[in-house]
Amino acid sequence: MPLLFKVSLRIAGETEAAEDIVHDSFIKMNEKKMVFPSSNDAIFWLIRVVKNASLNYARRKKREQIVYQRALREDTRKVVSGETEYLRKEARQKTQAALKDLPENLRTVLVLREYGELKYKDIARILGITEGNVKIRVFRAREQLAALIGEDNVYLS
Repeated sequence: MPLLFKVSLRIAGETEAAEDIVHDSFIKMNEKKMVFPSSNDAIFWLIRVVKNASLNYARRKKREQIVYQRALREDTRKVVSGETEYLRKEARQKTQAALKDLPENLRTVLVLREYGELKYKDIARILGITEGNVKIRVFRAREQLAALIGEDNVYLS
C-alpha cells in the first residue's frame, strides 16, 4: 500500500487524489476477482493500474486547468471611463499633430515602422536606404516626436 501511494502521489501530485486512486485500484482487483500466480504479480499489476490511473488523473487535471485559464482570460472585460477615452483621444491628436511637424524623411520611416508595423529590413528596401540608416532615422524621429509632444503630457494607458 505505501508503495502504491508513493507512485500515485508522485504522478498525481495530490494526497487525496493518490489515496482515492490506490483505493479504487484495490476495488478493481476485488471486483474482477483476479487471481495471480504470486504476490509479486499482484503487486506489479496494481502498480501498473495505479500508474495508469494517476496519469489519467494528471492529464485530466491539466486539461481542466487550461480550460479554466482560458475562461478567465476570455472574461476580462475592460471598462473604459469617459476620462480615459478623452485622454487617449487627446494623446492621439497631439501625436498626429506632432507627426506632421517632423521632417519628411523621419516621418516616413516612423509611419512605416509604427503604423505600418514593417521590419527595418523591409523599410530599407522600400526607401532604398540601408537598414542601419532606417534604425537611425527611427531613433531620431522618436526623439523629435517626444520633444514635440512632451512625454509627460501624453496618456498612453
